[in-house]
Amino acid sequence: MTPKFPDSVEKLRAAGNESFRNGQYAEASALYGRALRVLQAQGSSDPEEESVLYSNRAACHLKDGNCRDCIKDCTSALVLVPFSIKPLLRRASAYEALERYPMAYVDYKTVLQIDNSVTSALEGINRMTRALMDSLGPEWRLKLPSIPLVPVSAQKRWNSLPSENHKEMAKSKSKETTATKNRVPSAGDVEKAKVLKEEGNELVKKGNHKKAIEKYSESLLCSNLESATYSNRALCYLVLKQYTEAVKDCTEALKLDGKNVKAFYRRAQAHKALKALLWWEGGALTLGQLSLTLCCCLPQRGI
Repeated sequence: MTPKFPDSVEKLRAAGNESFRNGQYAEASALYGRALRVLQAQGSSDPEEESVLYSNRAACHLKDGNCRDCIKDCTSALVLVPFSIKPLLRRASAYEALERYPMAYVDYKTVLQIDNSVTSALEGINRMTRALMDSLGPEWRLKLPSIPLVPVSAQKRWNSLPSENHKEMAKSKSKETTATKNRVPSAGDVEKAKVLKEEGNELVKKGNHKKAIEKYSESLLCSNLESATYSNRALCYLVLKQYTEAVKDCTEALKLDGKNVKAFYRRAQAHKALKALLWWEGGALTLGQLSLTLCCCLPQRGI
């Protein structure tokens, strides 16, 4: 009897997604694997589809505790489409479960280069930092593998993706952020948040604004009730010319403390800078106007 011709890749992936949602991870893994074989047998080049299938099967492995196969599939997905967020996060989780903390740190850090607001990556960096300090000592950063530099093209690709992959990730990130905001911090969380904020302040004084943003972000994960932490992080965004992020942080700061003068001032600076950029792109500024505007936009350095 002639065997039945395999289903289409699309139908197999949809069936795998349904099995995964129902908690049938072994069945979902088998369906994704079958979809991969069909796709590869067709001989058509579709790296995006193939990468998604590897990443989805990796999620099944991770759910079943098969971390080594998860890492293998995530790596295959990333070879096909470098710097994809989902396989990076899944591989980081698998490395973390295997206590391969340096590798997990690198993957979480890579995700944050693509999108620095992914809560699971921020929380992962926080956990890995503590674990690496405990296992490798104060010089732990010197013992890390090299962290790949994410090209601007990869960041733009992620920001502009209308795909199901991006939509699901954005939805997941929104849920994580909401959960973090709604969580009532314990006394220990509040104290830890203060320590991390002070570490951020010290980094600002040394001019290391990128590292300071990481510290303030970790502080806000512990407790997001401190208006000054938001306004301090906004200062760093101003210095790094990330004006939209600065506006968001100042707005959050003012929700907590409507009298936060620095937040008002820094938000005004960010709005002014954004307006200046629009004028400049439109060719509406003379050199004199540009000089005056940029002087007004210089960020206040104090925290």
